Amino acid sequence: MSYTRRTMLGALAATAAAAQTRKRVPWKPKLGILTQYSESNIDFAKQEGFTSLQLSVGRTLPVDASDGLIAQVKGHIDRTGLYVSSLMVTENHIAPDPAARAAANARFVKAIELAGKMKVPYIGTMSGNMPGRKLNEQVDEIVRVYTEKYFPLCQKHNVKLCWEPWAGGPNIATGPVGYEALFKAFNDSPYVGLLFDPSHLQWQFMDPVQAARDFVDKIWDVHLKDAEILWHVLHRTGINPLNNARWWRFRLPGSGIVDWKGFFTVLEEAGYQGALNIEHEDEFYYPAYDGAEHTPQYRAGFRVAHKYLRQYIPE
Repeated sequence: MSYTRRTMLGALAATAAAAQTRKRVPWKPKLGILTQYSESNIDFAKQEGFTSLQLSVGRTLPVDASDGLIAQVKGHIDRTGLYVSSLMVTENHIAPDPAARAAANARFVKAIELAGKMKVPYIGTMSGNMPGRKLNEQVDEIVRVYTEKYFPLCQKHNVKLCWEPWAGGPNIATGPVGYEALFKAFNDSPYVGLLFDPSHLQWQFMDPVQAARDFVDKIWDVHLKDAEILWHVLHRTGINPLNNARWWRFRLPGSGIVDWKGFFTVLEEAGYQGALNIEHEDEFYYPAYDGAEHTPQYRAGFRVAHKYLRQYIPE
């Protein structure tokens, strides 16, 4: 079949017309915060105009929370109308020590049950790791443990697991190499995806925008946090400083080097409608908590981040 200039132009015109008539789904993600539970903290999120939450599992919402406490927490959140996208639970699911692994697995089983009782769809966590072991050995063990211990409960409670790329934790899901190895080994399981945090990739000198583009179908929850490179330190010490000098730090969105415009463009093009929760680890607004409650300066940081993010995220 031969193509003339006329047929080519006709084809281009048809493609352009189709693109113009294609309906784009309005981008309406839920903007919120990661927080410990307290009635005051939840009320603050509501009053500031946030629409979602990620709750830390710990002192105020223990993994073995009683049914009474669960009803109290869920009832208060339901009255605010806020959406809880996920619980945050850090465990080493494949800890080398058998006793430590058994305890971690037992706690995480309770976390899945807790999420199910609270009707929370996701749990943010780490993949688990065995330091010093080959990547494929760690991947195989992660698949075995998850398949045997977690997935039956995930199916029962309608809960999915999302890996955050925290390189300092018990984790091999720290970027594209780990993602590819894990997702391939899990054979595209419906129970594992990503809690995408661009800051963790940024300070490792990976490209978070490209990583988001490559794995956007697996991004189920998002942390909004920035990373600042302290170049005046790094230029003297390198990435492995002999004096343990800190050459990077976490910041609020807009105070570091993450390309937020590029990142949000990827999510918007993909039609991401999930939660975007600010993970506030900016020491300029610390201390974070007084007991279970946010400090005034910590809340001020959330307000600063909220104001910055509204230029990209619709009300």
